[in-house]
Amino acid sequence: MLKKLLLIVLFVGSTVMAQDGVVKSVEEVAKKIEDTTATKGWTKKGNFNFLANQSTFSNWLAGGQSNLAISAGINYDFNYKKEDWSWDNKLMVNYGVTKIKGQEILKSDDRFEFNSLAGKKATGYWYYSMFLNLKTQLTTDLGNPAPSFTLRKSTSFFSPAFLQVGPGMMWRKSENLKVNIAPLTSRFVFVMDQDLADLGAFGVDPGDNMRFEFGASLSAYYKTKLFENVSMENILNLYTNYLEDPQNVDLDYQINIVMKVNKYLSTNLAFQTIYDDNAFEGFQTRQVIGLGVNFGF
Repeated sequence: MLKKLLLIVLFVGSTVMAQDGVVKSVEEVAKKIEDTTATKGWTKKGNFNFLANQSTFSNWLAGGQSNLAISAGINYDFNYKKEDWSWDNKLMVNYGVTKIKGQEILKSDDRFEFNSLAGKKATGYWYYSMFLNLKTQLTTDLGNPAPSFTLRKSTSFFSPAFLQVGPGMMWRKSENLKVNIAPLTSRFVFVMDQDLADLGAFGVDPGDNMRFEFGASLSAYYKTKLFENVSMENILNLYTNYLEDPQNVDLDYQINIVMKVNKYLSTNLAFQTIYDDNAFEGFQTRQVIGLGVNFGF
């Protein structure tokens, strides 16, 4: 896994440096001049979406179980650009529940993530950078049994929480295409629930509420329009801990696809996969799809 990470870093670095010196048109020249001289200040945009799925069966001979699933989410960007400085911030919050007839309400989605990436232009599309990433969840499970193969108690707010921070180099083509390489990253794992901490969950020493790691991080963000009313957002985070098992690279990859019906309605698809051997020796995955009501702000 470590070799794969290094190959990815070298590939990204060589590719963007090769592209950095290539100007294909007068429009690209104008865009580069504008990016380095214009004063843009703050740009803010956000989206609130509400997804719902329902299946109802009555005397249906083929079988089926009535169920209802709802979820809500906020995706908010507030970015700053002025001369040689850029500062991109993204907040993502999602929460969902599902109800199957005859069973308790269960939690289907729960995520809080904040990303902040500041940069000072070095040359071309390259920036000296500093990043911060915080991930946790909002609540304990609602009736969900704890995953017996890993823990004997459900997770909760800041149990766990993952905080990464460190300097690096960023290749930033635009707000919608950027890669950050941070070879000196500090990572903190918080487990504030003492019962989980006593179990030594998420890699903390039994009884401790925090674990410190030091390693390398690579993050990438790419958002594009697939068709006229279809957009796709990709978010990738890789991390390796120099202090313990550096060959075990943690991975977090998210893909969000929005197919707009009109200004307020859309079909939303979200997929996420996580690999973190301190939490679970295997891939964690989640997938959410449904008709959404969207409000921009």
